[in-house]
Amino acid sequence: MSGEVRRTHPSLKVHYHTLNSSRTTSETSCYQSFDYLTQFLPFAANNPNSKCSINSNERRKVTVGLSRIIKNQQGYVLKGFSRSFCPFFLVKVMKLLYCRETAFGFFKLAFRDDNQQTVQSCCVAAHLLAAENLRFLAQDVVSCVIGRIGPSRSRDLVGYMWGGHCEYESDFSVLDTLMRGFLNAEMGSEALEIVRRMREVGVIPSLSAIVILFRLLIRVGDYGTVWKVFRDMIRKGPYPCNYTFSAMILGFCRNGLLNVGESLLQVMWKFQCEPDVFAYNIVIYANCARGQTADALRWVELMIVRGCKPSIVTFSTVISAMCKEGNVVEARKLFDEVPDLGVCPNTIMYNTMMDGYVKAREIDQANMLFEEMRNRSISPDGITFNILIGGHYKYGREDDGERLLRDFSVSGLLPDSSLYDIYVSGLCWADRLDDAMAVLEDMLEKGFPLSVVAFNSVIAACSRLGMGDLDGAQSLWNEMEGRGISPDVVAFSAFINGLSKAGLMEEAYNMFLDMSRKGFVPNNFVYNSLIGGFCYCGKLSDALRQGRMKSAIDMFMDMFRTGLTPDIITYNTLIGGYCKAFDMVRADEFLYKMYASGWEPDITTYNIRMHGFCSSRKINRAVMILDELVSRGVVPDTVTYNTMMNGVCVDILDRAMILTAKLLKLSFLPNVVTANVLLSQFCRQGMPEKALMWGRRLSQFSFCFDEITYKILDRAYQYARRS
Repeated sequence: MSGEVRRTHPSLKVHYHTLNSSRTTSETSCYQSFDYLTQFLPFAANNPNSKCSINSNERRKVTVGLSRIIKNQQGYVLKGFSRSFCPFFLVKVMKLLYCRETAFGFFKLAFRDDNQQTVQSCCVAAHLLAAENLRFLAQDVVSCVIGRIGPSRSRDLVGYMWGGHCEYESDFSVLDTLMRGFLNAEMGSEALEIVRRMREVGVIPSLSAIVILFRLLIRVGDYGTVWKVFRDMIRKGPYPCNYTFSAMILGFCRNGLLNVGESLLQVMWKFQCEPDVFAYNIVIYANCARGQTADALRWVELMIVRGCKPSIVTFSTVISAMCKEGNVVEARKLFDEVPDLGVCPNTIMYNTMMDGYVKAREIDQANMLFEEMRNRSISPDGITFNILIGGHYKYGREDDGERLLRDFSVSGLLPDSSLYDIYVSGLCWADRLDDAMAVLEDMLEKGFPLSVVAFNSVIAACSRLGMGDLDGAQSLWNEMEGRGISPDVVAFSAFINGLSKAGLMEEAYNMFLDMSRKGFVPNNFVYNSLIGGFCYCGKLSDALRQGRMKSAIDMFMDMFRTGLTPDIITYNTLIGGYCKAFDMVRADEFLYKMYASGWEPDITTYNIRMHGFCSSRKINRAVMILDELVSRGVVPDTVTYNTMMNGVCVDILDRAMILTAKLLKLSFLPNVVTANVLLSQFCRQGMPEKALMWGRRLSQFSFCFDEITYKILDRAYQYARRS
């Protein structure tokens, strides 16, 4: 990538920091100066700065709904509610809004004060909604109130709801609403208390609510309570069904307890439940995710023997796993056997197999599979074209990629807008960002239709390249919004990742908040980007002073609150952050948390910890980790070798020789940089003979020396002759 400034469309040129700060300031001042929706709310004057968790999409729907109420000559209801927080007027307004999402958005907007009187009014509103057969909306209201007032005050709320419920709804209705409210607020112990009360009054809990309870308990690791609730289901009801078992199997597999999930599947028949394709697919996917493709295939064979027909998802999962392992030959064998098993390959399965060929750089095989797909009248989709054209661009066959793009254009298989998007994306895949920017600008000037996909590709490419291209990414972001193209979750994720890599953590976090405000749910990639940025940005001393690791931990905890499960990248990032801060104790704590979450350390984990101990001059601990790595069957890589060699050479040269011999026995070779470090250390410490001996030994392993290596060996030879 050239270092010169990119040619950018005049309307796109803008300095990142200036625009970002001015936009944020103007938006904030605009909202603070006047919010037209507050005229319909009773607490607007008393509490203008209260929390209002409503996103822009909800605001739009609420605005349209209120406008419709006024046009229909029913504004008196809004006027009555604006005078006081009356539950009867509130329910009338919510019913007039018709849509559940819009009605709940209005409630969140109106619920600005959580004093005792208001909470009691909300309880009455929930009763009224339940009486009107709007139980889902009643559950939304109760969930929102519980989430706002917290666990301690929620005990009083249970008393309010239970006290006068007979006038409005049944025992089951009110207790089910309370249970789901606590579950939505992720208050497991309080939800269990409601279950206990249900048993006391002779009410059987809803099966779907019990399943949600299982998901929550499994996610937080309260397995003892899971089995207790399960035993109560067997004795007192509701009796478990396939849906119950599938939810439990999925929960345990996600928490890394694959053996428990498999055991549950095996015992389903004891409870008059026959495992279905969904239960098998969960276990098969979990095995594939762990790299245990052979075990996954055994489960496929078992389900066929037991009379359960595999689905498209079953085979696509296994084929995808085989392709990721580089085993495209076996993947193709399974792909060809699928029709004989009564399943017709669809577009998804063809895409999976083609993607495997492309990643294995077997582009011709991917093209042949595409022709087979068309001959069988299976319609390709946008993903098909992305895979094929991306493969041609990535692996140096750009002419074929452009020819394929022309063929698609002539055939009419894709609309023009999709073809333009794919063309821009292809240039980004080929690392031709300058060309992609030029094409994008040209298309914008000519008025060609472009979607968010084309912008996403260029923004992601700019963000990958770091600080030098973030101005270009920000310019495109503003151009996209100016044209009425709303950024999607991919655009937000790519931009946050780029800002985090550049160390602009304040801007990255603001973008994260903006993403949440617009109703997008951040995924693991977003959280991992932010955690990595907080861990690694800036100088170490500054990072510690500013509490960067605390910010990283806050993001880690926020993942749990939003229902995400940290993955191995998350844990490796945090372990690396503490190693960089020379806090090996906290690094080990997160290693134990990783084990507890069901994740096994991979080679990256071991390399990070070895580097941390080497940097702390604790070479013995680093060597112990190397031994542990080998004993667990994890294959060392070049980073392992280089990390250890650089560490031990600084420490004791004899230990470096022992380590080198040890790794050579494992048939693992260092790279030329590490070899040069070792040989130069021998020369510096007056041992030219050993430098020559190790040079001969490394050459026996077909090791490629560079110019520096030969200079070191020549100097060693001269020293040896003199001595």
